Amino acid sequence: MKFVFLGPLLHALFRPKAVGPENVPVEGPALIAANHVSPLDTVLLPLVVPHRQVVFLAKAEYFRSWKTRWFFKGAGTIPVQRGGPDSVAALDVAIRALKEGKLVGIFPEGTRSPDGRMYRGRTGVARIALASRVPVIPAALIGTFEAMPAGAKVPKPRRIEVRFGRPLRFDDIPETPPDRESLRAVTDRIMRAIQDLSGQESVDEYASEAKRRLSHGGSG
Repeated sequence: MKFVFLGPLLHALFRPKAVGPENVPVEGPALIAANHVSPLDTVLLPLVVPHRQVVFLAKAEYFRSWKTRWFFKGAGTIPVQRGGPDSVAALDVAIRALKEGKLVGIFPEGTRSPDGRMYRGRTGVARIALASRVPVIPAALIGTFEAMPAGAKVPKPRRIEVRFGRPLRFDDIPETPPDRESLRAVTDRIMRAIQDLSGQESVDEYASEAKRRLSHGGSG
């Protein structure tokens, strides 16, 4: 099931438009790496890839409640037992899905941006890309932050655009276990490609740290 019931409603509310959909392979494994500014991102990105199912990783807790289980199962989401996108469990699940030929989506920032800016990417995306040796498709969601920013209870109808960039490959990186510098270099290259598509202001800080600081009354 791929948003059989939600699809028409989401199309009516957000009229999602894909730019560069030809950059998403019609078959075979690939990793889509996107910016993350809204709860809508997980549902609207797959909606503009009608020829493939995009599977995302989500915390296993979402599958324990009937209120959210139906949605995440319908979206083809893969449950991860614990930890964030850099956890061993999440990385292993994503790599296994890619080896099965699936199209996997990931938000390298690890959590939603608190203010619409682009935060530092976590190296989990590089670990997955280098372990699986699949193409990485940079993607940018435009308009989802305005439609439903963090903390909003109800989305505002508006036109959404999803931009897909040309696939990135990292065949120049040796197939030996990558060191910290290589992981950071690959991650930063992916993030720059996403930023080129989104036009967001970048912040040299992790989104989780920004959220923690803001929750304690800090300022940018």
